[in-house]
Amino acid sequence: MSTTVPCLWFDDDGLSAAQRYVSLFPNSRITSTSPGGPGGGPLTVSFTLDGREYAILNGGPSYPQSEAFSIQVACEDQAEVDRLWDGLIDGGGAEGRCGWLKDPWGVSWQVVPRRLHELLADPDPDRAQRATTAMLGMRRLVVAELEAAADGR
Repeated sequence: MSTTVPCLWFDDDGLSAAQRYVSLFPNSRITSTSPGGPGGGPLTVSFTLDGREYAILNGGPSYPQSEAFSIQVACEDQAEVDRLWDGLIDGGGAEGRCGWLKDPWGVSWQVVPRRLHELLADPDPDRAQRATTAMLGMRRLVVAELEAAADGR
């Protein structure tokens, strides 16, 4: 049976990124590293993030991160949105629109409360549209504001 594993290309600081990621998500850990990377650090870092396998290659500056690859995180509530948003952006990340951010290594993440998906799928198209409009005006997604917009408040 084959397994697919997303691999992120880093210049030379992939271990620090993996350490940050596994500190933020449950069921996460670094599973292995291999020597030989730039500057004496590891060439590869393998880790699980909430039970899903990922790999990092410290391959040098040839291929910088871009929005062409991103990781979406579905959060149970506002507290989880806030904790992950703050943890991922800490140390030099940048906020984007609609729940998107870039971490300090340039990896794109979308931190989304599960409630947003429910509001966007509301059988009342006006409620769904109001929630969509509210989302488009936000950076960090705020459940209470999305619900208020959907309700027309």
